[in-house]
Amino acid sequence: MTSPTPQSSSHIGIVGVSPEGAALFYREVARQASSLRSPDDQPRITIHNEPLSLYISAIRRDDWHEVGRLLRRSAELLARCGATICITPDHAVQHGVQLAEVGSPVPWIPAPDIVAQAVANDRRKVVGILGTKMVCRSSTYQTHLGLRGIQVEAPSDDDAEALDHVIFGELIFGQIRPESRLLVMGIIGRLASRGCEAIILACSEAPLLVTQENSPLPIYEAGELLARAVVGTARPSASP
Repeated sequence: MTSPTPQSSSHIGIVGVSPEGAALFYREVARQASSLRSPDDQPRITIHNEPLSLYISAIRRDDWHEVGRLLRRSAELLARCGATICITPDHAVQHGVQLAEVGSPVPWIPAPDIVAQAVANDRRKVVGILGTKMVCRSSTYQTHLGLRGIQVEAPSDDDAEALDHVIFGELIFGQIRPESRLLVMGIIGRLASRGCEAIILACSEAPLLVTQENSPLPIYEAGELLARAVVGTARPSASP
């Protein structure tokens, strides 16, 4: 007997920046697809990344047009592979996504808006944010949350500096020291003492360090929220 023909599935393009973060996001997309879709409706997933050093160099020069070009180059290659939608789980380059969208052959899913909406749906009033100093101090998430009446608390200057060392010295290489985990739990505790009701993990490698199980506050893991959104958005086209 001939087996049923699988439904034509969507094709998700992941624009990687940090290899470790992109790998974690790929796994999360696959998990969400397995949970939310039937076995014959699983998406194709393709990843492309330019070298992380190129992004870091452009960001340090404050050259966001170059960041946008790097992102769009990945989007163009993903489109040639058949991707019909793309997303980057990396938070440091979100300001470049708007530039990458110009002339992009495939649509992008905006990450900060998805995270902000999830926080608003839970009626949070004050949340903390964990990520690089640039992300925590910039408008990457603050604008989207502020427009929904949500206050964002960033780590103190000393805590932000220590967190940067952990991210760039360990997490982007997939490494975690026990003392680094304790340090980050302390940062979350201090944010809680300032009135934060939950924490946004605005770092694609953060799940290596912080989980719902070990955090003293509820967390919004951006990668999980983005994966759920892209799996739900990138639906197969209906047959004519």
